[in-house]
Amino acid sequence: MALQRTAADHTPSPLSEFETGTPLNAHTVRGSDERATRLGHRAPNRGFPVGPAALNSPPSAVIPLESDSVEEQQRRRSGLVSPSASLQAAIHCERAASTQKRRDRFCSLMLRQSAQLFSLTISHHLHYSCTRSARQTFFWRLHRAPAAPVNRGLRSMEPLKASTTNPSLTSPESSTKDASPAPDQEEAPPAGLLPGETVVKEGKASILFPNANEVFYNPVQEFNRDLTCAVITEFARDLLAQRGVKVVVPGETERVVVSLSEETNEAEAQMEKNGAEEPAVTAKVGEKCEHGLRILEGLAASGLRSVRFALEVPGLQSVTANDFSTKAAALIARNAQYNAVSHLLQASCRDASMLMYERRGKKERYDVIDLDPYGSPASFLDAAVQAVSEGGLLCITCTDMAVMAGNSGETCYSKYGSVSIKAKYCHEMALRIILHSLDQRAAVYQRYIQPLLSVSVDFYIRVFVRVFTGQATVKNSASKQALIYNCVGCGSFHLQRMGRRTSNGKHMKYSAATGPPVGPECEHCGQRHQLGGPIWAEPVHDLTFVQKVLSAVSGNPSRFGTSKRIEGVLSMVTEELEDVPLYYTVDNLSSTIHCNTPPLLQFRSALLHAGYRVSLSHACKNAIKTDAPPAAIWDIMRCWEKINPVKREKLSQTSPAFKILSTEPSREACFTVREDANPQSRRRHLTRFQENPQAFWGPKARAKAGGGIATDLQDKRQKCQNKRKSQTTDSSQLKSYPCKRFREGTCTHGEKCCYSHSLEQTKEDQME
Repeated sequence: MALQRTAADHTPSPLSEFETGTPLNAHTVRGSDERATRLGHRAPNRGFPVGPAALNSPPSAVIPLESDSVEEQQRRRSGLVSPSASLQAAIHCERAASTQKRRDRFCSLMLRQSAQLFSLTISHHLHYSCTRSARQTFFWRLHRAPAAPVNRGLRSMEPLKASTTNPSLTSPESSTKDASPAPDQEEAPPAGLLPGETVVKEGKASILFPNANEVFYNPVQEFNRDLTCAVITEFARDLLAQRGVKVVVPGETERVVVSLSEETNEAEAQMEKNGAEEPAVTAKVGEKCEHGLRILEGLAASGLRSVRFALEVPGLQSVTANDFSTKAAALIARNAQYNAVSHLLQASCRDASMLMYERRGKKERYDVIDLDPYGSPASFLDAAVQAVSEGGLLCITCTDMAVMAGNSGETCYSKYGSVSIKAKYCHEMALRIILHSLDQRAAVYQRYIQPLLSVSVDFYIRVFVRVFTGQATVKNSASKQALIYNCVGCGSFHLQRMGRRTSNGKHMKYSAATGPPVGPECEHCGQRHQLGGPIWAEPVHDLTFVQKVLSAVSGNPSRFGTSKRIEGVLSMVTEELEDVPLYYTVDNLSSTIHCNTPPLLQFRSALLHAGYRVSLSHACKNAIKTDAPPAAIWDIMRCWEKINPVKREKLSQTSPAFKILSTEPSREACFTVREDANPQSRRRHLTRFQENPQAFWGPKARAKAGGGIATDLQDKRQKCQNKRKSQTTDSSQLKSYPCKRFREGTCTHGEKCCYSHSLEQTKEDQME
């Protein structure tokens, strides 16, 4: 079928001059099309004008073919055609390039011609059919957009300006109201959507997703994204207040200080009163602020997080959503236009590390860098601590918890410079390992970190730290790190600081630390010690900042979908002992001596009666954070064992339980429940440890590079179930083994018994 062309004129395009000075004339475009026609390639992208007419043909002038389906016609009129969506183009290109010589020449020509208009990184592995359809698709889109410089280096994809007359950029609500197909006509997809695409709504963002597993998305991490928006909002409020800009959050009427203690927090109330003076400039959500924050999301995937930043976080100057995948970068640009945030969000297709290394200059650094990789962020940390501005915010996610929780200590050391231990406190230790790695990498460049918030939830950990520069403060880095001596028998642990810092008047004296704090064997159970770390031994939260975030979320609960969980987790964070690293668990203590587990309130009350501080931990449900030494903890457990005795005659003399219980307690424990033993977050029944959000939740499969359909996760689990388990022995082979119950006269299976009831085998077995 011949291609129907439009009657558009042949005037030159306003974007015909590029940085190289080479004009994009009719010969340049016609040459590529004639070459394609000679090779047998006819109409790869049906319904679009080809040649010089494509430069000036608006979407309304496109004449679709009669054989086009309703979806195809709607797709042409909407103006949003994916650069990798033309399957027909791929088939024609394969037929045209039948030989290796023609294929190479054809691919090189298409890449060279399309690179001038398609401002996306053109890699050697990008399919030439994708480039062909992308060039023809974006001809008229670039022509309709305002004149703007096109990056000849093709390092990033600048967003196109949203057109108010383009129906593809309208909201899905308005488009569904206007579109009312006839009963006898097949229903077309919503405006702006390609066939097979779906819209995922989270927060205020509506994200387009293809059916193919070309980009990564995990709905369980909505809590992660909500918490990040809340933290960046408070960070922007504090930072922009110094620049004379007031941040305005929708739905937030008046700041309410949420205090979990009984006493009134007068210091924070006075601080809120002093900050009541309104600056001259206000920053609102969705508006560009000249003095606002510059945010980089290094691994954006679909761009959901960046779009939410642009729609929900006020006081932004720009948001750069970067991803190394060309398909993900194209999807980010589409999502930015679909949500009408192209004036704030810029899509980029770069290597995240190289992009951050290029922005190390003091005037080019980002105020906020968000890294949420699939797995370990270790390869991006060195560039991140250099590319963040003075006092800027780093938001880091680690999902390689198997490595950081002690399953592979050698791998953890190779990535983070710390050996992980498989202990009950592994989740908090993972937080302190990543903070140690960040501080160590920042110290190389005379910089240091200040943790604002560090949480361990679900299957990942998330840290928010500020980065400052100061050579004098960097000297304290060694005294902030510590090694861990962990007993393999009873679980007692001791910390050994890496450095020592003493005050000498106005000056600080630094020296090597002395140790070790323990002997060759554990003093409680006589077992050996494991050596782990180093870890960050300083506080992992800034309670003043956490209190601000908690007040903002509690005062505006409708802002986030997971506000209740954020309030519960942050409430527990404010209750934690900030100067006490790691924790014990009540069930592990009772399991060590084989006794019943004491109730949580009674155990906490015993520590309080003994004069020690105690708190819970957000990282573990049965955690006990206390400044009591291990000797005091085991004395309390010995007193509990006297109330609930165990059968000591069944204990092995070499077991930790026998060694611990053979020592009399040096103090008497009081298990009377105290009122202050029950924390406020527990009294208020906040959502501290929620149930599983959905079936088969957890880390999702990595997005495929080829964009193929992913195998269903449940089918994959069933396929790999018991893969390494040894094969069950045939029951007929077991007849060669004598039955022990038959020998004792207690076997009731008779002939059906899988073991032998032969008297000869039984006698031979008895003789042996």
